[in-house]
Amino acid sequence: MAKKSKIAANERRKAVVARHAGRRAELKEIIRTGGPQERADAVRELARQPRDASATRVRNRDSVDGRPRGHLTKFGLSRVRFREMAHRGELPGITKASW
Repeated sequence: MAKKSKIAANERRKAVVARHAGRRAELKEIIRTGGPQERADAVRELARQPRDASATRVRNRDSVDGRPRGHLTKFGLSRVRFREMAHRGELPGITKASW
């Protein structure tokens, strides 16, 4: 189980990313296609935004207990939780392989 503070911080980051996503996309497009002066202004404005506005600052965490490592994106679970739930039959369509 991850610390509650780490889970809460990650949720705050998600909210900041969502709030700034539109403007960041506009600035990135200006940087990609604009002229030299527009590009420099866009880079400066992008640098002034909060660090947590970048989507790379959000950590993938287990949706059940918040574990940050071994995250399986398709299920939103960590490898440990996935295995436990699969063995108990709580994940539809998942069966244990044996050969």
